[in-house]
Amino acid sequence: MTSDPRAVPPAQRTLPAMLQRQAALFGSRGLLRIAGCEWAHGDAAQAAAVHAGALAAAGVAHGDRIAVMCGNRIEFLESFLGAGWLGASMVPVNTASMGPQIEYFLANSEAKLLVIEAGFLERLATADLARTALREIWIVGEAATAWRAPEGVRAVAYPGGGEPVEAAAVQPGDPLAILYTSGTTGPAKGVICPHAQYFWWGVNSAEVLGVGADDVLCTTLPLFHINALNTFAQAALTGAQVVFESRFSASGFWPTMRSSGATVVYLLGAMVPILLAQPEGPGERDHRVRTGLGPGVPSAAGAAFKARTGVSLLEGYGSTETNFAIATAPDSPRGGVMGWLRPGFQARVADEDDVELPPDEAGELLLRADEPFAFASGYFNMPEKTVEAWRNLWFHTGDRVVRDADGAFRFVDRIKDAIRRRGENISSFEVEQVLLSHPGVASCAVYPVRSELAEDEVMAALVARDGVEIDPAELARFCEGRLPYFAVPRYIDVLPDLPRTENGKVQKFKLRERGVGPQTWDGRPARA
Repeated sequence: MTSDPRAVPPAQRTLPAMLQRQAALFGSRGLLRIAGCEWAHGDAAQAAAVHAGALAAAGVAHGDRIAVMCGNRIEFLESFLGAGWLGASMVPVNTASMGPQIEYFLANSEAKLLVIEAGFLERLATADLARTALREIWIVGEAATAWRAPEGVRAVAYPGGGEPVEAAAVQPGDPLAILYTSGTTGPAKGVICPHAQYFWWGVNSAEVLGVGADDVLCTTLPLFHINALNTFAQAALTGAQVVFESRFSASGFWPTMRSSGATVVYLLGAMVPILLAQPEGPGERDHRVRTGLGPGVPSAAGAAFKARTGVSLLEGYGSTETNFAIATAPDSPRGGVMGWLRPGFQARVADEDDVELPPDEAGELLLRADEPFAFASGYFNMPEKTVEAWRNLWFHTGDRVVRDADGAFRFVDRIKDAIRRRGENISSFEVEQVLLSHPGVASCAVYPVRSELAEDEVMAALVARDGVEIDPAELARFCEGRLPYFAVPRYIDVLPDLPRTENGKVQKFKLRERGVGPQTWDGRPARA
């Protein structure tokens, strides 16, 4: 059995084969630490078989979907591995989701079973589960108050496991997960991630970061995102150990890295300025961290971070639909770029007709992979959106970039009408739908503005109905019960009208250019 992941035969690029490989190669070496639980590499396959047995006993079969709404705890990984072992797919649900979003994810994915942490049960009160295919709910932990499942749905405590079952005969192109990513002009899209894509996420990320068997990977990011879920694959393929923390804390970050023994860390763009805003201290150097992944970190912040902490952050590009296709390296000739194209991928900067543009000219980034199933295979239950995104055999990222003469790619802006805040993609469409459901709002537009943390903030411009005076603070509270916290607008402008084209389409670029003004309501002090 080869220790080089790139030499793994195509047919073995599946989750069950990965777990069996790591058990044979790394056995008793430590694999993970999460919420008081520890596994060795040899434990993962057995855990998958046992929890696949529990799922099978609940009626889940090959090709089915299960949804999981859970923090960074062992039950999340048990459900993920069990589903993959059985040939089912997991649907991670963002733990900030409220009832309407949970209902949509369940209905669109046609999930038969929901694994949910007890603290989130009350969110289901505003979800119409009768509109879903849900038949059973597994509750993780103790509920604070009595909770009754709706008619037709069985609710039980999360089972510790079942009779182990043999690994299903899954193929590299079979779906392993459906990861929901923000829609732009419509609802969120469920990205169908095949087994081989997950395999290649682990291979590519480990190569970029130089992960080896002696490394300790530590992430404070949530497991319902591919960034954190991918760290498990990195460890499984290389023999490393991964530590999952429950959440990011600026004041507790370096003590956590020190106590975990971390050598590799994972940060998002806004996290670095937040850490740099903390008082300097010896703890920033008293650790074993040698490198980290920091997509979207401003160049100046990355340089300041290295000067203070000694940690070099690597930049890169990869969406849920693609893979780690573009990245920098420790010896890259310059910074301030997303990086250079990695082996196994092709990239093109194209105009609106998909015609390739010359260097130094901005256009949309198009990507494709050389290896089969290294990218997602489409959007679940959305064939038209799949064809649109993968047209002409290239995946259209919706990001405007420039390819420099030396082959480096630089990010310019988003072509898609999407907002990215606190590591989350936010659909302006979904926020607008909530605003329009308020009885005082006649029309609105939602768009990004830049924040002091070098990321997007959510801004809304709206027009009130005749005779209605809108209180922005009340409107924000209205949104808080209907949107994830990170999607609630920070800035609200009440205008007499919105700028429009001759055919009535809102010109958001004019609103973005207008930005935050003295008349703009800022909700940060109220929610700080």
